[in-house]
Amino acid sequence: MSKDDLTPDRLPKQEPPQKPRREEEQPQQPQQQPPEFALTEEEAQRAMELFRQEQNQLVGTMAGFLAAVVGAAAWAAVTVVTEYQIGWMAVGIGFLVGLAVRAGGKGIDQIFGVIGATMSLVGCLLGNVFTIAYFISVDTGMSVIDVLAQMDVAIVIELMMETFQVMDILFYALAVYFGYRYAFRQLTMDDFNRALGRIM
Repeated sequence: MSKDDLTPDRLPKQEPPQKPRREEEQPQQPQQQPPEFALTEEEAQRAMELFRQEQNQLVGTMAGFLAAVVGAAAWAAVTVVTEYQIGWMAVGIGFLVGLAVRAGGKGIDQIFGVIGATMSLVGCLLGNVFTIAYFISVDTGMSVIDVLAQMDVAIVIELMMETFQVMDILFYALAVYFGYRYAFRQLTMDDFNRALGRIM
């Protein structure tokens, strides 16, 4: 090829650089969903019957009462140390009692909620009684145990009326609510599989 032939039109054209090809995107595999947990009516009734056989009302009541006493003592101790009655402690008593009833009773029937609510209220009342007994013991020089031993129902009611405040209703109601709510056994898929003899 001569120099005359190297005109702009006859110059060798360079091919435009090719863009690197992107790797073809692999289609995403659909995630496998866990099989739905379904029960027939007969299976549900059979499982619930087994759960009811595992309930223990006596143990649940005892566990709730012990939790109420512990919670009441803690509430009284905080009140004595701070010299201020923290009403929100009642919520803690309800929570503690509810969990104790759940762990001890393993209940699914409504009666366990009633036990949790009742024991939560008992814990709140005991917390006030323990606090009053302490301050009486300070004034009289008697021990707290001696003060409690000399209290009867009439004296307790009279002292409770003298120290009652309107906000106590709210805190007692919250304690009863949480004591009821957390008293029930929380059933899981594993519980039903075990009750029905299923192998996972």
